[in-house]
Amino acid sequence: MIHSLFIINNSGDVFLEKHWKSVIHRSICDYFFEAQSKASTSDDVPPVIPTPHHYLINIHRNSMYFIAVVTTEVPPLFVIEFLHRVVDILEDYFDEATESQVKENYVVVYEILDEMLDNGFPLATESNILKELIKPPNILRTIANTVTGKSTNVSATLPTGQLSNVPWRRTGVKYTNNEAYFDVIEEIDAIIDKSGSTVCGEIQGYIDCLIKLSGMPDLTLTFQNPRLLDNDVSFHPCVRFKRWENERILSFVPPDGNFRLISYHIGAQNLVAIPIYLRHNISFRDGSSGRLDITVGPKQTMGKNVEKVIVEIPFPKAVLNVTLTPSQGKYSFDPVTKVMSWDVGKIDPAKLPNIRGSISLQSGMPVPESNPAISVHFQIAQLAVSGLKVNRLDMYGEGDNGQKYKPFKGVKYVTKAGKFQVRT
Repeated sequence: MIHSLFIINNSGDVFLEKHWKSVIHRSICDYFFEAQSKASTSDDVPPVIPTPHHYLINIHRNSMYFIAVVTTEVPPLFVIEFLHRVVDILEDYFDEATESQVKENYVVVYEILDEMLDNGFPLATESNILKELIKPPNILRTIANTVTGKSTNVSATLPTGQLSNVPWRRTGVKYTNNEAYFDVIEEIDAIIDKSGSTVCGEIQGYIDCLIKLSGMPDLTLTFQNPRLLDNDVSFHPCVRFKRWENERILSFVPPDGNFRLISYHIGAQNLVAIPIYLRHNISFRDGSSGRLDITVGPKQTMGKNVEKVIVEIPFPKAVLNVTLTPSQGKYSFDPVTKVMSWDVGKIDPAKLPNIRGSISLQSGMPVPESNPAISVHFQIAQLAVSGLKVNRLDMYGEGDNGQKYKPFKGVKYVTKAGKFQVRT
């Protein structure tokens, strides 16, 4: 299925390559670079690039391109999902999947990739299984390996989970404090036109879990309004899908540690409440100057505060510099990329943040014909903008050594901006 994997940074350097079948020369990446040169942004590169003898299937995450080379007809989403799983596993091992972390842990990364694919076919993709096979790096283990001359972190024993019908959970888990945390995170993707009307609005949501429970717990999670999740939902393999279909209850034996329970998409326009608005005026005059005036305010926040607000404006190439005065926060302007970033912070409804000032244009350059689109980032704590709400969490099954225990349970809601764009 998957012949090879290449990891490329934003500078175009292939800094890691892994081959499961025959070795494919890295010159195959030239087809990717050609497609990349035609794309306006890093996210616009076609996910599937055909070549005379191969297909290049790629994703872009954390300023890196992960490119899988396949030689036969394969469902592209299957490979894309696998590539995302590779990045998730690396983040779980090293806290962050960056170029520097991959380079610092080359040996562990190669060992992980060896276990995740067998002859090009996915084998072990669960974090619990992989962590029993390949121990995550730490300072003590590194020192011990150096002293003993051991060059591998691969365990000599088979993971216990692979011998059961619950392969995502290892056996014999014990905790002093039994805890279960659920984060309901929703990202709003929206395009707002000049008048403030919503051109399109969607919600990408997911429930991330941190489970530290002893034994083999069996959990059920119920929602107050499960019909919001009727259409576009994907589940972790631990979820009993039949029960969800019949009763709209999430029943599952959870993996140990961090994992994503479900992902969902809400595209109905009437369900997407836009929590923030912009009053904006950007104008370019004939000559060498322009004006900018932007005010940010909360819209539908259900009484919650809008925090971590950042406004980004990619100006045309004709712009030399900007001289602005923010009433709150601070701004920066990159003369190379021409991006102005205004870090607003928290919005106080009683005193709306404003930024205004002049724009300097390069003389001799044509006046920009259209205004740039504004990207907005924000976060609202303890709010799921779709209205999704967890009703209760129940635990069944065995506890630690057959003893029942009462776990501490917590649910947190967060609404964030995804690709949130305001046209000017």
